[in-house]
Order: sequence, then structure tokens, then C-alpha cells
Amino acid sequence: MFYYLNGIINLNFFQYLTVRAGLSFFVAFVLTVWLMPKFIRWAKAKNASQPIYELAPKTHQEKGKTPTMGGLVFVFTAVIASLLCARLDNAFVLASLMTLVGFCAIGFYDDYSKIVGRKNHAGLTPKAKMALLITFSFIVCMFLYFIGKLSGEFYLPFYKHPLFDMGLFSVAFWMLVLVATSNSVNLTDGLDGLATVPSIFSLITLGVFAYLSGHAVFSSYLFLPKVVNLGEVIIVASALVGGLLGFLWYNCYPAQVFMGDSGSLSIGGFIGLMGIMSKNEILLVLVGFVFVVETLSVILQTTSYKFRNKKRIFLMAPIHHHFEMKGWAENKIIIRFWIIALMANLVALIALKLR
Repeated sequence: MFYYLNGIINLNFFQYLTVRAGLSFFVAFVLTVWLMPKFIRWAKAKNASQPIYELAPKTHQEKGKTPTMGGLVFVFTAVIASLLCARLDNAFVLASLMTLVGFCAIGFYDDYSKIVGRKNHAGLTPKAKMALLITFSFIVCMFLYFIGKLSGEFYLPFYKHPLFDMGLFSVAFWMLVLVATSNSVNLTDGLDGLATVPSIFSLITLGVFAYLSGHAVFSSYLFLPKVVNLGEVIIVASALVGGLLGFLWYNCYPAQVFMGDSGSLSIGGFIGLMGIMSKNEILLVLVGFVFVVETLSVILQTTSYKFRNKKRIFLMAPIHHHFEMKGWAENKIIIRFWIIALMANLVALIALKLR
């Protein structure tokens, strides 16, 4: 909406991406900080609390009454801020909004099932959840390929030329990226604020890549893949960062609210989408390094238990629980993981020049 004010009241600065990105950040942040206490009161009244399972570390049992589904709030505020500040005739913006809303809806369905749908609080079955994620990922990826006209060129970090063009097979590859990133953030969301700050770092890094790739001069100078009109998505990314910072105000240790699957799946899906649109699918390993490590720890633990006569590699997986079982304080684990995420993203940003 703000973009179109230029033609009505002659305010040229609304044409600038950076101005509208800043506005979207503050709109989402202020709305989240204002709405979250109201949501927390509503969630407590409805007993919409995070289920704590028996196998979780004993220190988690006291969190059983903490409200969940806070992701509904920051996704809502990010979407509202984006609708106000972004150009809605941009296919990449539309794909971004589709991803946030669609993955949030799947996460909400799972969260709601855990709270009221099943006596054992199991939520959706893994097969049902995966089927929904795959189906929606397919819709988003087909939209990108046919409506967004996103090329299927495959790039490696620190190398300036595409290796090959995947063509229509890129849809399957992009689907894999979306499903993997959404699940990896979901697995990481196990401690107060643990997934929130690394997500903010990832969004900032990918926002930088998206802005530069969408800029004709900068993309040429830095030998980045040129993706016309991609820069507009930084407004959505900035809005989500603002929403996440507002959420962190209440999610930092000790958390007053959890994001739930409605938040973690939407964040992960959008991070994956940003990687796809900016041609940084492989660089996501660095950008989301903490998420990758958490996911690998679960895969290794499950594989070892299954094929090594129930032997475990870690005391508990995901790996943040392993450190809890070793006696690390929760806030120490959280902050150290934040530091690792920051360092990994700084290394990823080096890929801007070393190509």
C-alpha cells in the first residue's frame, strides 16, 4: 500500500526498498509486542499449553503450562506488514506470503491436534504431517517455476558460474529444500529462544543475498545470480525479522510463550524459500548451520539406535537435549548456539566477495 502512495501524495521515498523494508520491520515488531500479551492471556484461558512428553529432560516438566502457538502472532504481523509495505504484483512476494501462511496453517493444525485433538497429545502422525508439507511445497515450487519464472540453474557457494540447469527437475529439488528446512527449524525449537535468534540471523543473511541478486549493478559486480525483481522480498524478510524480535521479547529465557509448529514450520519454510529464490540452496548449510546440526543429530541417533542394537550416540537428541543431560544450564546452551549461528552466517556472507 505504501508504495502506491507515491502516485497520490507524491512521497518518492516510498519507492525505495530500504525505506519500505524498515517500515515493515517496525510495523511487525510493534504489532507483535502489542498483540502477544493478549494472545498469551487468551492461550492461558483456553489451556492452549505446550505438551511436555515424559521422555523430555526433567527440567522441561515445569514448562507444561507455557502457552504455545505464538507463531500465529508473528506470522500474522509479518503478513500484515508485508501487505502494507510490499508490491503485491511481485511473484516472489506472493510466493513468500503463500509460504508463510501455508506452512503456518500446517503447523497450527499440528499444534491444535496436540492440544485438543488427541488424548496422548501426539498431534498429526509423521506421515500425515509430511504429506501436507510435501503437497504444499509442490504448490509453492510450481508457482515459482511457472508464475515466478525462476530459473532452474544450480549454483555452488563461492563459485560464480552455474554448474547446470535442472529445468523442471528443479521443482523436486526445491521441494526437498522446503521440507528439509521447515523440519530442521521445527526440531531446533526445543529451548527458550533457541530457534528464534538463529532464524533472525539466517533471514538477515538471505535478505542481503536477495537484495543484491535483485539489483542489476550489485549482482553484476559481485558475480551473483541475477534474479529480476527479487529484491522486493526483503520487505517480507524484514517484516518476519521484526515479528521474531517482538516474539523474542516474550520467548527469551524463561519463556512466556512458545512459537509451536505454527511458527517453526513457517520460519523454516520461508528460510528455505529465500535460499531457493536467491540461488543459495547449498549455502543454506552454513546459513542454517545450527538447524543442520540439530537435524543431523536426530538422524544419527535414530540410525544408530536402529542398526547398532539400540546403541545411542548422544544422551538425547536433538543435540541441545544432549547438553542438557550433561548438566549444561539451559541459557548457556541457548547463547552458545546463538554464537555458533552468528559465526556461521558471517562465514556465509563471505561468499558475497569470494567467488
